[in-house]
Formats: sequence, structure tokens, C-alpha cells
Amino acid sequence: MIHYSRAEIDQMDKIFRLNLINSCTGFKSANLLGTKSINGLPNVAVFSSITHLGSNPPLIGFVLRPTTVPRDTYRNIKETGFFTVNHIHSTIVEDAHHTSAKYPTDVSEFSQTALEEAYLEDFYAPYIKGAKIRLGCKFLNEYEIKENNTLLLVSQIEHVYVSDENIQQEDGWLKLQHADTVTINGLDGYAKTELIERFPYARPKKT
Repeated sequence: MIHYSRAEIDQMDKIFRLNLINSCTGFKSANLLGTKSINGLPNVAVFSSITHLGSNPPLIGFVLRPTTVPRDTYRNIKETGFFTVNHIHSTIVEDAHHTSAKYPTDVSEFSQTALEEAYLEDFYAPYIKGAKIRLGCKFLNEYEIKENNTLLLVSQIEHVYVSDENIQQEDGWLKLQHADTVTINGLDGYAKTELIERFPYARPKKT
């Protein structure tokens, strides 16, 4: 059995620690966030921290690393108030991952990858063309996580787009396997999903 104490974790090589701690919590969501600056320059970046916060109202949250260096996604969201969330599917994982590269502010990741912008319903921020599940979101609030100087951004879902009818079931549930939605293992591992089973609402067993 492999075991690491907190003291050993603190003494680890930086990259080894990054890989260990980023993967030990399990699979994470794999999404591309689309934003556009107030000057009209589109931006797209991969995020693995997006999570459900509530369904009524429909809220999501995601974590941003410290803003001690320029964060184009953060700046665009704060200045315009809007962004999109686009599920990553298996055929675009390489380009999706490349959006994590640190380009200058005046260089759009769309120009450096095969990813294409798509605009729907006059929404300001760009969606990803070909993404099978897409959300249009409005920024609401941010909360500082003082323990590591990161930010939790809370936003509201304004639009939901599902590309194929076979993805959504009669009760509203989205079968992500049919959307070819992938997950992220750690920082740089992308994995396909396969549904094991879907269970009814769990209630206490009667004795």
C-alpha cells in the first residue's frame, strides 16, 4: 500500500504533487468556457472545476486560480457578465487541452486551434461549434477562498442547448454517454464515460 503523510506531501516535487493531488479526488468535469472581451476578442479555455450548485434557480460554480497574473477568462466575465460552458467530446480533446496554454491577451485561442466560435440567440459570449451540450451563463457573484487565494465564481444558467434528442431522456435527464462527453483525470488525462446503471430515488429501507 502507498501512503503519504501531509509532511511528505509538502516535501514532494512540485509536478509530482500537482499530479497526485489533482487526480486523487476522482474524475472531474471537462468543459470549455467561452468568453469575449469588451473589445470583441473571443477567448476559450478548458476548465475542470465546474460544478452544480442548485437547480432552482439553476446555478453553477467554478474555481479560478489566484488572479496575481492576467486571467483573460476572469476579466472577460467580470467586464461583460456572460460566458458559455461547452462539454468537451472525444474528437476535440487535443485542441481543448491546448487552450490551457498561456497566450498573450491579444491572441485568441480560437486562432491557435481548430475550435470554432458559434453564436446563438444574440448571446454575447461564443459557444463552441459542434459541442453537443452548451450552456449560456450569467455571472452573479464571487467568493474569495482565503486558504489558497482562489475565487469561487457563482453564475446562473440562462440557456441550455442539447444537440441531439437521444441525449435527453423523457424525465429531463441527460445521458452524457450519448453526447460523447469526456471527463478529466487530474490535469491532463481525458477519459470516455460509460453508464453502469441509473437507480430510482433512494429511500430508507423498511425493516
